[in-house]
Amino acid sequence: MRHKGLLLVPAALTTTLLLAACGASESAVQANGNPASYGDCEVTGTAGEYTLDTLTENTLLMKADLPSPGWYNGDTVEDIRSGFDFCLLVNIAHRAGIDNVKLQMASFDGLVAGKSGDMDLSLNQITITDERKKVMDFSDPYFQSTAGVLVKVGSDVTEKNLAQQSLGVKQGTVGQILVADTFPSTSPAVFPGDSEQQAAVLAGTVDAGIQDLSIVLGAAAKSGGKLEVVGQIETDEAYGIMMAKGSPNLGTINKILADLKADGTLDKLSAAYLADAYGIDPASIPVWHLK
Repeated sequence: MRHKGLLLVPAALTTTLLLAACGASESAVQANGNPASYGDCEVTGTAGEYTLDTLTENTLLMKADLPSPGWYNGDTVEDIRSGFDFCLLVNIAHRAGIDNVKLQMASFDGLVAGKSGDMDLSLNQITITDERKKVMDFSDPYFQSTAGVLVKVGSDVTEKNLAQQSLGVKQGTVGQILVADTFPSTSPAVFPGDSEQQAAVLAGTVDAGIQDLSIVLGAAAKSGGKLEVVGQIETDEAYGIMMAKGSPNLGTINKILADLKADGTLDKLSAAYLADAYGIDPASIPVWHLK
């Protein structure tokens, strides 16, 4: 499903990581005059080829529910220097000639409801849905996704008995929608973030957590052998970059994404960060058919 590979970052590249006044909920990465030195990411393409209309000159403000293994790597927001979404973000900044990338913490359900305040964009493994498109704009898809079933190792949760298990979902996610549509008589536990959902699975408060496959695979990989993903559910969904309704940047973002796909940058990011973060080939996980 993914091409295994290694992303090399020149040793001469340096980064200044600035902690903002609000501490662990915000951070900024500067390119020190060289846009190729954002975090630990390698950037591709021509700097300044495109132009984005940003809230603050020469700064790209991104809000998300952070961090996220494989996507925004780090234990806290200010630790983030790599990951698929992070390096996609800085590649966008690079091609737009923007030297500063600012990360700011926001709740996922607030983001998709358009209630997280001003931002330039959100790159947060956000599935494109018709409901979300009513309040926010979305780029063309940049990543296809399925839902994963996260359980404690040794659990007896199966495709056939999933409906009888206590389930946990993250508020505002496609996982919550999937459970509501598939098991309408079930009342899942709803958590504000991924870490709370994963902790509940580990503690046995819920039998299984339903969330995007990429996210639960990252959680299982970081659990020290305590959690595993036992099944994946096809959702025919894809991730998009989210912006405020009517954003003047939508067309330009789509052009940049098209370039990043065409020149293989997105494939390199997947190989460098997602395959290693999972520790398993996603294609090896059984596909569950629940309807």
